[in-house]
Amino acid sequence: MGLVSWIIAAPFLTMVAIVFVPERHWRMIRWIAAVGTGIGLILTCVLTYRYWMAASADLETLRTATMTKLYLVERVAWFKPLGIQYLVGVDGISVSMVILTSLIIFCGVLASWNVEVRTKEFFALLLLLVSGVFGVFLSFDLFLFFMFYELAVLPMYLLIGIWGTGPKEYAAMKLTLMLLVGSAFVLVGFLALFHQSGLHTFDLQQLGSIEYSDRFQWWFFPMIFVGFGVLGALFPFHTWSPDGHSSAPTAVSMLHAGVLMKLGGYGALRIAVYLLPEGAKEWGLFFMALTTINILYGAFGAITQRDLKYFTAYSSVSHCGFVLFGVATLNLMGFKGAVLQMFSHGIMTGLFFGLIGMVYGRTHTRIIPDMGGLAKVMPWLAACFYIAGLASLGLPGLSGFVAETHVFLGGFFGNAWTNVTIMRILTVTATFSIVVTAVYVLRGLATAFQGPITDPHFEKLTDATLTEKLATGILVATLLFVGCFPWLIIDLIEPALYPFVNRLH
Repeated sequence: MGLVSWIIAAPFLTMVAIVFVPERHWRMIRWIAAVGTGIGLILTCVLTYRYWMAASADLETLRTATMTKLYLVERVAWFKPLGIQYLVGVDGISVSMVILTSLIIFCGVLASWNVEVRTKEFFALLLLLVSGVFGVFLSFDLFLFFMFYELAVLPMYLLIGIWGTGPKEYAAMKLTLMLLVGSAFVLVGFLALFHQSGLHTFDLQQLGSIEYSDRFQWWFFPMIFVGFGVLGALFPFHTWSPDGHSSAPTAVSMLHAGVLMKLGGYGALRIAVYLLPEGAKEWGLFFMALTTINILYGAFGAITQRDLKYFTAYSSVSHCGFVLFGVATLNLMGFKGAVLQMFSHGIMTGLFFGLIGMVYGRTHTRIIPDMGGLAKVMPWLAACFYIAGLASLGLPGLSGFVAETHVFLGGFFGNAWTNVTIMRILTVTATFSIVVTAVYVLRGLATAFQGPITDPHFEKLTDATLTEKLATGILVATLLFVGCFPWLIIDLIEPALYPFVNRLH
């Protein structure tokens, strides 16, 4: 078993180890989860280094390539009559998403250190979900991709329905049904690609060698894009997101908003744009308009919220709109912005939801007007909140600025197949969200953390524990590192995007 398979297997084996530990040893369970995800983080570092060494020699050839170049490939025939195989590997896009997932799950386990209710089941389901997420990012067989995709989605129902808060059963059911509808669209699209190719295979690279008819692409591109867009909170299919986030426990919110929603943008780029470029040209402007609504609707929705989780959930709808907006630009700058935004928003929103859980565990409220002066008793948590907020509004020096700048430049530059004037109008319209974001972020954080302490009970509250400081510190350091040294992650992902652009040409 190669390194890529170990990345997928590490959380699954950790889950198996947890299952065999008696429930009464809940302290041991959380240590097993922390060690297992820590090992996954180390494996991710090794994977990144090996990919970087292997891909650096191919940079010039990738500039003109029209087919995705995979590294560290593992291929095993699985079900030959249908051409299904276990095919995993990496390129720059998948490596960046694996780094994101490893960071979020490790910090999510640390942020869930105090879970004492059905601890074994909680961490087991969380790790099963993570195994599915890794599988999606590393699979290059569409059947295997879809299998891992469903494995990443279905545990959310139990994680929210059992360990959530508020109307958790409603939120869990709404989330699951909406995502399953999206999955149905994706499955129909995959089966159509399999049948129309005539190759009798689900191999993404082999399917990429087929030139599907324009009529086929015009029908099935929007089906696959919308199917993945549901998970990426594409307007008007976004309504599950605020309810799901507000009811989910801390680690689940971190993983869901930080990583799971990125499967939507990843799938739209990796599958829809790559395999159906003519369909992308036909529908790109339409989806750019929808994502502009996404960006503005989420921002204006956030400005009206009083609950910290709903506040962050609507902000996520807006920021995930940047991801799909970047994909819809259909140029290299926009694609880079989409992947950078997936990474940046994943870290930022994971930090936000982790901090909200920590504050709620102390104040027992998420209502912003009921808070006040918390920075006096929680200086570490307050500082982390402000850094996450500044990254959210795109402050230079933080990762959000790098990502959003690429997205907006991609929209403004336009492409050869779409009316550039309309693209620029949509881009300028979307940029107004920056002002709205600044208003709701600064106003919300000032209300919660500045001024006098509004509740006498808050005087006795404590700041972050050691594990909480470690979890939030890692995420804050990542936001700063990517913001100050953006070329490192850009150099990682850019070569993998050349084939997408070349296929469009």
